[in-house]
Amino acid sequence: MANATPGTPVRVRFCPSPTGNPHVGLVRTALFNWAFARHHQGTLVFRIEDTDAARDSEDSYNQLLDCMRWLGFDWDEGPEVGGPHAPYRQSQRMDLYKDVADKLLAAGHAYHCYCTTEELDVRRDAARKAGKPSGYDGKCRTVTAEQKSAYDAEGRTSIVRFRMPDEPITFTDLVRGELTFTPENVPDFGIVRANGAPLYTLVNPVDDALMEITHVLRGEDLLSSTPRQIALYKALIELGIASAIPEFGHLPYVMGEGNKKLSKRDPQASLNLYRDRGFLPEGLLNYLALLGWSFSADQDIFSVAELIEKFDIADVNANPARFDLKKAEAINADHIRQLDVKSFIAACEPWLKAPHANWAPEDFDEAAWQAIAPHAQTRVTVLSDITQNVDFLFLKEPVEDEASWTKAMKGDPAALLTTARAKLADADWTSPESLKEAVLAAGEEHGLKLGKAQAPVRVAVTGRTVGLPLFESLEVLGKDRTIQRIDAALAKLAG
Repeated sequence: MANATPGTPVRVRFCPSPTGNPHVGLVRTALFNWAFARHHQGTLVFRIEDTDAARDSEDSYNQLLDCMRWLGFDWDEGPEVGGPHAPYRQSQRMDLYKDVADKLLAAGHAYHCYCTTEELDVRRDAARKAGKPSGYDGKCRTVTAEQKSAYDAEGRTSIVRFRMPDEPITFTDLVRGELTFTPENVPDFGIVRANGAPLYTLVNPVDDALMEITHVLRGEDLLSSTPRQIALYKALIELGIASAIPEFGHLPYVMGEGNKKLSKRDPQASLNLYRDRGFLPEGLLNYLALLGWSFSADQDIFSVAELIEKFDIADVNANPARFDLKKAEAINADHIRQLDVKSFIAACEPWLKAPHANWAPEDFDEAAWQAIAPHAQTRVTVLSDITQNVDFLFLKEPVEDEASWTKAMKGDPAALLTTARAKLADADWTSPESLKEAVLAAGEEHGLKLGKAQAPVRVAVTGRTVGLPLFESLEVLGKDRTIQRIDAALAKLAG
């Protein structure tokens, strides 16, 4: 089999269909192709498979491009970049596919099939009942000119089928090793619809051949189509259209809840979910790389540059990978911690404005934000967390959270708050340590440890039981506003 020649420059492709929103499985495939290309100083071809007019949309196409940009993927050929094999949208390459289909027919590698859907269903049902493979049985392989005329007279339409060879097809998968498919399990398949529209089974390998793709890295769900594509490649080589068969690597499924394959319909599958929640591209890519691949036995956190340097398709595991949201969040949090403060402040900017912010724009205090940002960076998991973590600084009154209030205001909170107010009023407000000492002293007077003593103070000042480091928060909020909020809490308790 004429596989890609060793030493040939690597050329891989990412070829999504513009249907619906991008999902994490698609991004994982793009990531592995991109990392493979960059590791080998090769070429990434970004191709749009938009031959399904009923499902494809321009909005989805634009989302794909936007997704690639946000993730930091660059491509060497494709939309907005161009290249020697343009156009890179299949809907603009229809004449090319028709020409190839005509050549396959003329050479006997393909034939017209006149079987109706009803006839196929009857024969498939009979095959199943007989315990035989239910794929196409090759009835139209030997249609004569007379039969063709008769079918035409009946007004029958025909599709074009590719003629599969009668011997097994064996290839070495880059992830799964050597695989063999027997003829009875890979029947003749359609490549052109009755209306003349080319099918994925034709356009995908034709484009790979013409674009000189050397390695095809794609999802495990496409594994069953690989022997058909290899057979088609051999025909294209014979016709002088292709020069070699690419190497194939089929990536493991990404599993969701209940160990079921993560589908587009699963809420956690949508890339937009992670972008809207404020995942860093670096954090999300770090996690997605671990779905079927590992950096090392003792390191889960790595940069994109480290991924490119280390990535090897031979290290991809064939077993399904389970999507774990908590681990994804933890890895993202680590990447947030690694940002310098200036970059963290810039990354948070969208979540400090409408529609995320619940404060008036004029109440936003840039100096207060700059002061609290280093403390916030150590606490947030995703960037969207920042909004409710810092809103106490910019709201005229803290957010009302009755659950937090009930949880914190136990025992005799009024007495504790009264004592804490007095000690905070006398404290040195030039450091958080002095504010901590004030609350600690108030707690000791009431027989409370610091954790119990600071809970009512935190809820009085911020409205919530959890948040940023309390004493650093009080320092940024300032003495007057802190005392004012404790007074308001005392009034509420009295009321």
